[in-house]
Amino acid sequence: MKAIEISRSGAPEVLRLVDRPDPAWGPGEALLRVSAAGVNRPDVLQRKGLYPPPAGASDLPGLEVAGTIEAGDTKALAEAGLAIGDRVCALLAGGGYAELAAAPVGQCLPVPAGFSDAEAAALPETFFTVWTNVFERSRLAAGETLLVHGGTSGIGVTAIQLSKALGATVIVTAGSDRKCAACRALGADHAINYRSQDFVAEVQRLTAGKGADVILDMVAGDYLGRELGCLADDGRVAIIAVQGGVRCEINAADVLRRRLTISGSTLRARPVAFKSQIASRLREQVWPLLASGRIKPVIDRIFPAAEAAAAHARMESGEHVGKLVLAWN
Repeated sequence: MKAIEISRSGAPEVLRLVDRPDPAWGPGEALLRVSAAGVNRPDVLQRKGLYPPPAGASDLPGLEVAGTIEAGDTKALAEAGLAIGDRVCALLAGGGYAELAAAPVGQCLPVPAGFSDAEAAALPETFFTVWTNVFERSRLAAGETLLVHGGTSGIGVTAIQLSKALGATVIVTAGSDRKCAACRALGADHAINYRSQDFVAEVQRLTAGKGADVILDMVAGDYLGRELGCLADDGRVAIIAVQGGVRCEINAADVLRRRLTISGSTLRARPVAFKSQIASRLREQVWPLLASGRIKPVIDRIFPAAEAAAAHARMESGEHVGKLVLAWN
């Protein structure tokens, strides 16, 4: 098969098109003929040598794909309501930048009706992440307010649409007026340009002093201390990345007095059983929203797989709005 490998740690140009042996699949797995693969921030970190794959995972980057089931454990497929020849998208621990990929059957989901493979490839990583952190860990409920940093990222556009569809008020931060407008067009109630506005003061103003009930934080660092200043009592912060650094200073007395919750999670190394449970809940509660058109993937650009370096360069430029996708053929 053709694949995109990381030849060494470094800039986007270290990604190269190579020939690799076809991957083996085992019990409980399916072999997918990949049509498209999503590009995510963890792929960039892995390319830089900052996020090694978990034990047993492919060394190839790529955490989400869409394509056709070519072979696999027929019993596991039948139990999941799938069969060889079905179009699916899947969450992977690695190996998505290739023409073939092995995926746990439990992490495969049918391509929503009317979706292209490129659209389907843009779903798994962000929807698994947003669902588990915003709705399961942080328990965002209808009528509550969510603050999302990085509103035009893949995570951001997913969080906006899913939270609005489920009845929340959504405030986002973004780095330009253009990006703020894009967030509002996707349904965000309010968008704050963090380069020209103090997001803490703005959140307090927009919520009449109550604060946000849940914050989805991809920054961490010194943002965390500031976030506590715009959380409502009993508010929850979910940290999913540390783009702003790993150290911070917070007022622990404020956490105690206002009953605040700070949680963090990563998904890649979690067991298949855990991720399969998330997939099951997504299929039941979120896939109907996709099929009905109430929410949809937002794709910034589709690159030929051989141009993976260009896709990484665009992600690092910060100019994208929504997902970047690699397409084979």
